[in-house]
Amino acid sequence: MPIRFVYFDLDDTLLDHRRAERMALADLYEAHRAHFGEHDLEVLRTTYHAHNVVVWRRYAAGALTKAEAKHLRFARTLDALGLTTLDPDALSDEYLACYARHWAFIDGAQAAFHAVADRLPVGILTNGFVEVQRAKLERFPDLRDRAQAVVISEEVGHLKPHPKLFAHAAAAAGAPPEALLYVGDSYPSDVEGARGAGWDVAWYTADGSRDAAVFRFHDWNDLLARLG
Repeated sequence: MPIRFVYFDLDDTLLDHRRAERMALADLYEAHRAHFGEHDLEVLRTTYHAHNVVVWRRYAAGALTKAEAKHLRFARTLDALGLTTLDPDALSDEYLACYARHWAFIDGAQAAFHAVADRLPVGILTNGFVEVQRAKLERFPDLRDRAQAVVISEEVGHLKPHPKLFAHAAAAAGAPPEALLYVGDSYPSDVEGARGAGWDVAWYTADGSRDAAVFRFHDWNDLLARLG
């Protein structure tokens, strides 16, 4: 069946979340350099990322509340670094403020989004804290205004790759699963989630070593060519 609706992931597909995260942690490091002692910025980044991945997985599985996730990713980072002079909750709030200053499109993504939207109905399907994701759509209103459906996992009550989230998104698009294409960067959340729901997938990745059956691209022109 021809594609009738295209959903895009937001973070690390359209917007460069990884860069924003790295820059936000650099801001925190500079603001609190005296507290970090012998630890350099890369140690902070590596430690935070390791704990954030685990915390986020538990949050996605429903084992943590949002408040617990926000607290634990910094509490565990500070504990691992042996730092007792910083408040994890205050640091979390400061991080989110810094993070917002560094939001930007991935190269080529904005133009590709509009090019697809000129041909087919499009939507946004994203995990993430709802207030943060809504703020991103306010910052980049062209995404919000062109999207015929915006599905944020927290508002639905299920996170990717949960099939109920994809079922909700399909209903919002008004199209059967086999007529939907999902464009995303995460293999477990986006590729496995969409395929499990019966959708077609375009995997935004530079990884050429995994799952040759999935259409993958790292040049946005390749996605546009696939859509004709």
